[in-house]
Amino acid sequence: MNLPKIVESSTKIRFQDCDPFNHLNNGKYIDYFMNHREDELIRNYDMDIYKLASTQGKSWVSSSNQIAYLKPALLMEDVTIESQLIYYDTSNLRAEMRMFNKDKSHLKAIIWCDFVHFNLIKQKREIHTEDMMRLFTDVLNPINANTFEDRVTNLKRNKY
Repeated sequence: MNLPKIVESSTKIRFQDCDPFNHLNNGKYIDYFMNHREDELIRNYDMDIYKLASTQGKSWVSSSNQIAYLKPALLMEDVTIESQLIYYDTSNLRAEMRMFNKDKSHLKAIIWCDFVHFNLIKQKREIHTEDMMRLFTDVLNPINANTFEDRVTNLKRNKY
């Protein structure tokens, strides 16, 4: 398969998501990242996690997030968000997502999101199907860092 390993989209920072300083509110970064990832999963990999939940009773639940805020995203600013799968196993996923200014010259935030595949009917962890595992193998794009802190340090040092 020739699927993209890094997916990208653009969005605008909205008034209702900003603090009194016209900066994107810290908690809202996760909303922007998650909305991006959900849309790109459908667009690039034909994976609709909500359809999967409603038809099979299976989806992914967030198990942890690590986020670093590097530069503020500003009211009405156009931003570019990239994401990629950096780790998976039989029931876990880790995605890295990065928010940039429009031309990607300034990294604004980075997040690692861990997800557990979950059976909503049985209320327990679920094992990924063989088809899912093949997809994850095709799109996996690991990064060269052992910890989130190492990744942030490397990005700051090397490019942003």
